[in-house]
Amino acid sequence: MEIRRILGLDPGLASTGWGVVDFYNNKFRYIAHGCIETRPNSSRGERLLIIYQSIRNILQTHKPKEAAMENLYFGRNVSSAMTVSEARGILHLALTQMKLPVQELTPNSIKKAVVGVTKADKAQVQEMVRIILGIKELPKPDHAADALAAAICAAHNTVFNLSGEK
Repeated sequence: MEIRRILGLDPGLASTGWGVVDFYNNKFRYIAHGCIETRPNSSRGERLLIIYQSIRNILQTHKPKEAAMENLYFGRNVSSAMTVSEARGILHLALTQMKLPVQELTPNSIKKAVVGVTKADKAQVQEMVRIILGIKELPKPDHAADALAAAICAAHNTVFNLSGEK
């Protein structure tokens, strides 16, 4: 069995969280995490270009073999859902160019896999990600912690076939 390097993503136009973990023999090893930030006074096209260029650099630096991305959650704010959708499209483009398989995960399935309940708050997710990955500090910002949580969930989905697919 080879080491699975998984890139987790929490897409957003203002802030896209990312996190990389290795999974081998049912154990996790933390690699890196961060956030791609864009400025609100930049044009939408410039912001999407920053996300694209940044994720390409992350892919080239960390060389993941697969990716996991949080699905779009439709709340009350449709306009923010549109910008998140655009960021997701840019991320999918970069991942497809690198021929990486992508698991689409709901926010609830990620919380359930990491915390054990779907109603977990951001602080609970951060703390459980910290414990699971054996890191000293809480992963911050919360978008990066959510991305690491997506990578953890993806590893479990494949191992335990929780998604119903393989």
